Amino acid sequence: MSKEDISRRQFLNYTLTGVGGFMAAGMLMPMVRFAIDPILEKGSDQDMVAVTDVSKITSEPKTVNWKIKQKDGWYESEVTQSAFVYKDSSGKIVAMSPICKHLGCTVGWNNNPAYPNEFYCPCHGGRYYKNGKNVPGTPPLSGLDLYESKVKNGKLYLGKAVPRGGA
Repeated sequence: MSKEDISRRQFLNYTLTGVGGFMAAGMLMPMVRFAIDPILEKGSDQDMVAVTDVSKITSEPKTVNWKIKQKDGWYESEVTQSAFVYKDSSGKIVAMSPICKHLGCTVGWNNNPAYPNEFYCPCHGGRYYKNGKNVPGTPPLSGLDLYESKVKNGKLYLGKAVPRGGA
C-alpha cells in the first residue's frame, strides 16, 4: 500500500462530510433565498397619480395629499403622500416634498412669524426659501425634494420625489 492510497476511514470521512454538506446546503438555500429575494427583486416604479385640479393651484404653497399602494418586501399597504404645490412667477407648477432634509421632520409653509414666506422645520430650525432651496447657515444641507409632475386634462399628476443638490 502506497502513501497516495486513501484509507477506508478517510474515504468514509470524506463521503459523509460531502453528503452532510450537500444536505445542509439543500436546507439552507431555500431559507437564504426567502431572506434575500425581496432585495433582489426589481422595485416597481411609482405611477403618476392625479392629486388635484390645476385650477385650484395658486402662487401660495398648499398641501395636497394622495394615496399610493406600496409593496415592502411581502407586505402591501396603502400609504398617504403629501406635497406642497404652487405656481411660480413664470406660471410653472412646482411640487415639493414636505420632508426636511436634516432629520426627516415635516416642514410647514409660513408657520413661523419670525420667518415669513419660508418653509420652516420646527424640529431643529431648518429653513427653506419658497423655491425649496435651503437657507444657508441652517441645519439642512440640501433643498426639499421635487416631485416628478405632469399636467393632463386639467389635473396635476405627481410621481416619485427626486432629490436635489445643496444650496
